[in-house]
Amino acid sequence: MITPPTGYVDLQVNGYGGIDFNSDDLTAEGLHHACHAMQRDGVATALATIITDTEDRMVHRLRRLVELREQDEFVASVIAGLHIEGPFISSEQGFVGAHPIDAVMPADPEVMRRLLDATEGLTRLVTLAPECDDRQRVTRLLSDQGIMVSAGHSNANLNELDAAIDAGLTMWTHLGNGCPMHLHRHDNPIQRALSCADRLWLCFIADGVHVNFPALGNYLKLAGDRAIIVSDAMAAAGLGPGRHRIARWELEVGDDLAVWAPDRSHLVGSAMTMQRASEHLSTHLGLDTAQVHALTCTHAWSALQGKSAGDASGREAM
Repeated sequence: MITPPTGYVDLQVNGYGGIDFNSDDLTAEGLHHACHAMQRDGVATALATIITDTEDRMVHRLRRLVELREQDEFVASVIAGLHIEGPFISSEQGFVGAHPIDAVMPADPEVMRRLLDATEGLTRLVTLAPECDDRQRVTRLLSDQGIMVSAGHSNANLNELDAAIDAGLTMWTHLGNGCPMHLHRHDNPIQRALSCADRLWLCFIADGVHVNFPALGNYLKLAGDRAIIVSDAMAAAGLGPGRHRIARWELEVGDDLAVWAPDRSHLVGSAMTMQRASEHLSTHLGLDTAQVHALTCTHAWSALQGKSAGDASGREAM
């Protein structure tokens, strides 16, 4: 395996430093600035993430990212590839999260192929809801091409989750989020995903808001060396607390760096840096330097290199 970088590896970055990767007007200067800000904050490698929208808009945004990355060697050195989150996710209230519900659709192999074509081979990860993927057709299509498939914004039952894993699902995106605040106390997607912890990489946002620290500590103990920390950073990441104008929204970012919709009905991502996540893991969970490095770098790097969660060994995370 190629030696992992010394900095953080972040599999989910929607924007950074005031720059929104999901903007139709992303510029070369803006993307360079965002990558510089990520590197300044310790990120060595990241996946730029495009979320649910109409097919045409997603194709445009993916093509734009690819085009700008090809023009800038520095950007290419930071952005290892693309993460497509949606549009094949649950439309159930709570599970859809901040994704526009009118653009959510059942998994469609032809739409998936057009999205992949737009990335010119740079897609590394796709998040979908297994229950929305009839006969696991899209999961198989992606897995056959060596693209990681992750469950997210999903209420898949155990049978659906097992079938998806058999078809090539290898990860769960930001577990504990993309689901309603109030769930059945035992039968819920978090517990189902944790029951498959020996077969899945499990990703978590370590800001203490998306998942509070006592719960995060429990989840990390169970996931062990299959746990990965992501930022789920949006454009306000790296700007610190305060009021920030991002696209059409005036967003208030608190000291915890969580970002809420203007009416505070739901989270719209995080302004947390991976450096802050590392501090949380050390301060609130008592993890040592090696454990923090594993969670914020080497596990994600292993996943990017195509190593399955089932191949992971040891218990260095906790």
